[in-house]
Amino acid sequence: MKKILSLASVLLIALALTACGKSKESSSDLTQTKDTLTIGLEGTYRPYSYHDSDNKLTGFEVELGQQLAKKMDLNPKFVESKWDSLVAGLDANKYDVVLNNVGVTKERQAKYNFTSPYIYSKSILVVKKDNTSIKTIKDIKGKKMAQTVTSENGADAKRLGADVVSTDDFSNTISLILDGRADGTINSNDAVYSYLKEKPDTNIKTISTGSEITALKVAGLIQKDNPKLQKKLDAALKELRADGSLSKLSKKYFGSDITNK
Repeated sequence: MKKILSLASVLLIALALTACGKSKESSSDLTQTKDTLTIGLEGTYRPYSYHDSDNKLTGFEVELGQQLAKKMDLNPKFVESKWDSLVAGLDANKYDVVLNNVGVTKERQAKYNFTSPYIYSKSILVVKKDNTSIKTIKDIKGKKMAQTVTSENGADAKRLGADVVSTDDFSNTISLILDGRADGTINSNDAVYSYLKEKPDTNIKTISTGSEITALKVAGLIQKDNPKLQKKLDAALKELRADGSLSKLSKKYFGSDITNK
């Protein structure tokens, strides 16, 4: 009888240890590929993600993804896609998270989860320097605005009465304006100022949007059924804020800290 009880005790202890082991999840248990954080982005939107002169993928969100993965003990893997295909790619399980200047909106929150914000972006209006017909954001009514159709800026342009000319990246947007195929664009100040930092002689000027467009919270986009990954990413972001890495990264690519409200 004592031997039977002893054996039962051993089995109970083993089961308890197994249960404890299962309750402690590693980051790799929450990603589609073991030990890898797969990140979806455009790779054409300076300074968020783009290819440098050596064709190396770089940018704010590329380095952010690398640092997040490191904090989570994972290897970063980047999958490039055009903006209009990024969300569809998340739905199709092509990546774990989208880091691509994605704004937090009620519509997206209804279907997806977001990490905590890592950028607070303010949109500005961009036109050619010699444009005299657009002096304020309200003057874009009836004008052609170069926008990514499904973006927040595209939605704001439509709301303010503009005709949207479809574009798929920032460089193409500026080309449309300079060539006269569009009157202007509504875009994030960080992207515009970063572009002008690289190409200060570009024949464009900026106009404030005033109170017509509120600051946008930018965060990582995750599938709704993976709240544990969201928790892990938020913990990593919190660490990057606390140790100053997030602020340092922002100043490197934008010239200022745009990671706070």
